Amino acid sequence: MKLIKAEGELYKDLLQQYLESKNEYFLEKAKRMSVSFVNRNIYPEEIVRLHMNSIDTLYEGEFGEYKLSLQFLLEALIAYREAHEEYNDLKAESHELKAEMEVAANMQKTLLATQVPDVKDLDIGAISVPFKQLNGDYYHFVKGEDGSLGVAIADVIGKGVSAALSMSMIKYALDSFHDELMNPSAILRHLNRVVERNVASNMFITMFYGQFFPSSNIFRFSSAGHEPGYHYRAKEGKFFEINAQGLVLGVLKHTYYTQYEIQFEPGDYIVLLTDGVTECLRSNRFIEREEVLEVIEQYSHLSAQEQVHQVYFHFNHLDDFELKDDFTLMIIKKDVC
Repeated sequence: MKLIKAEGELYKDLLQQYLESKNEYFLEKAKRMSVSFVNRNIYPEEIVRLHMNSIDTLYEGEFGEYKLSLQFLLEALIAYREAHEEYNDLKAESHELKAEMEVAANMQKTLLATQVPDVKDLDIGAISVPFKQLNGDYYHFVKGEDGSLGVAIADVIGKGVSAALSMSMIKYALDSFHDELMNPSAILRHLNRVVERNVASNMFITMFYGQFFPSSNIFRFSSAGHEPGYHYRAKEGKFFEINAQGLVLGVLKHTYYTQYEIQFEPGDYIVLLTDGVTECLRSNRFIEREEVLEVIEQYSHLSAQEQVHQVYFHFNHLDDFELKDDFTLMIIKKDVC
């Protein structure tokens, strides 16, 4: 309090000398005084109060309207400071959250990392591009001791850290199953129990699980409410929808999944995707499935990995393209003998 009073006297003297002499020397001294206020956490509104008190002392209550204008300025500065402090707090929280999200995204990449396997007579490509830092999509490959290849693609209905953690749980649950449980129907049935027991009731997971047997060229699969895939039959030269029915994971405790199968022929390939592929916007409209398939076929002469990359780049480089969700695309080709 004594400090403020002493500063008030000094400020009043400087103001009086400046008003009487119009000498900028006193103005410069006032500026240096203001700089010292910063170091002592004296806010702008306190300076206005010093100014108002000095005017009152020097002119004994004259200039009433002028004093009211300073009161107006004082209230505005108080509100400004409070808003500025709140903004800085939010900015600091935002930076902290961004840093945490970057850590979470890097952890997710590590936890969900999967290698595209080398399987005889198969050419496999996969791409997954998150809409934001954390990816709500997931794909994974599991090689069985019998030579079969398990293929999983999933999408969490819900985003953020909780979705990322759910996907990590799914991956490690998959890796923990015994080979005798690796048929698609059983996989989804067991994963459904895992999700139902461990994931929040407002979060569900769609998933497609397939199993390829190189010895017979049979591809077995089941779906838990996942986006339909496509089977390109080389003999007919066209796509056929993989229409597999099944309830999303985590809705009901006791859920069974129908298992289907298709025969793979040389030149055939399977297209698996998440709804982020078909929910991309172009000129404020969703991209049609037929348009996606046309682009996929356009790059079918490439390797599977080059093909999925080119499909994404094709859409991403369009001027009117807008990604609205995580984009995940997988292609599994049967090599031509």
